[in-house]
Amino acid sequence: MKRIAFLITMLIATYAQAQDAIKKVIVETYYVSDANDATDTTGGLLEIGSKTYRIYVQLTPGYKLKKVYGDVNHALKISSTENFFNNTDRGKSFGKDINKNYYQNNTTAVDTWLTIGQTTKSGSPTYFGVLKSFDNNGSFIGGTHNDKGLLINNASVMGLPLTLADGMDTMSAVPSNWLDNGFVDLISGVDSSVFGSTKAGNEFISNNAYLQNSGVSGVHSDSNQVLVAQLTTKGDISFELNVELLNPDGTSTKYVAVQGLDSLDSHHSGWLKYPFECGCKDPDYFEYNSEYACSDQSACQTLIVFGCMDPLSCNYNPLANYNLASLCCYPGNCADRDISLVCPSLSQEKTMSMNLFPSPASNQITIQTTVNDYEDARIVVYNSYGIIEFDNKLGSVAGDITHELNISKLEQGVYMVRMYIGNSVMNKTFIKL
Repeated sequence: MKRIAFLITMLIATYAQAQDAIKKVIVETYYVSDANDATDTTGGLLEIGSKTYRIYVQLTPGYKLKKVYGDVNHALKISSTENFFNNTDRGKSFGKDINKNYYQNNTTAVDTWLTIGQTTKSGSPTYFGVLKSFDNNGSFIGGTHNDKGLLINNASVMGLPLTLADGMDTMSAVPSNWLDNGFVDLISGVDSSVFGSTKAGNEFISNNAYLQNSGVSGVHSDSNQVLVAQLTTKGDISFELNVELLNPDGTSTKYVAVQGLDSLDSHHSGWLKYPFECGCKDPDYFEYNSEYACSDQSACQTLIVFGCMDPLSCNYNPLANYNLASLCCYPGNCADRDISLVCPSLSQEKTMSMNLFPSPASNQITIQTTVNDYEDARIVVYNSYGIIEFDNKLGSVAGDITHELNISKLEQGVYMVRMYIGNSVMNKTFIKL
């Protein structure tokens, strides 16, 4: 019995969602441009209604983000239905290359770029991205801080305005060993991708690009949200990100948006593909997939019922849809279990009669029998694994006996009722719907 219970536990664990290092990805609406912003063209035309998004990867505390990449099996994809905005005055391809004081010039603060946490050039202090709702140190951009008084829109869709929270804060640990490939031309030093300002575009796709450093955690260690991109566009964005994490033990693990051929070298995370795909995240259903980014309970259609699906076994379960062959019980082979409990139909201890109805049943069953002389009575209900679900002692009884049993909390399946009257035993099975 212990072996069977262990097997069931392991199978259930297979369906249970394991905690992932990537908790989720957050797409924050950082800013929405207005007519005031469109009046200044020093950094290029920022159209009215352009939205600036910030993308954060939220990690389990203790993990660090060290690389965003595209490789031969997993493309790095970032796109929009409209062109991305890039500030032509002081914008950069990577947020970590922007001088702090540049953020106070025209529309540099809403430039399109990639990063790994860091939002300003290394200095004293160095700033890192943080959700505006987590930003408690005010703002050094927008409004009176801006050289042209721009970035003052306070539309509710973007949460806190940039005049109150700039989404940047400091950390004591500053990453090192920055490396990049696939964005800036090595000879000319020009970035002609959607992150550069020399060429307008709405899509970046590469199987040979990366941005990496020594590893960065979030500004707040408990939430551990690491900024990876800032994108400004009038269109709808989508992306497929692949990241490499630094684990607490010092090793590294890769997570990809779409699983490729190297499944042994990387883990798939549904959070890395946007728009997020929702589906069944309930491990009690066949449709369960731990990689869905969000839950859609309506996608859960088929409840898993464990049981023996061999019709030749004495404990064949017609409701089972997931076969556990080791649970099947046969005369002379019942996995060290009491076959009289697992398969009461084989029991020869039937000295009295008992009625049980209805079957199948959902909420309640009724058990009836007749006792000639006063005897101690007991009703025990076993599931198909031979495990006791109910054990009711009726005391000393005689005459016509009727006992109602509430089964509403039982799982679907086949159950056996065994009634003990003195030294006599009676068995009946029923199906719980």
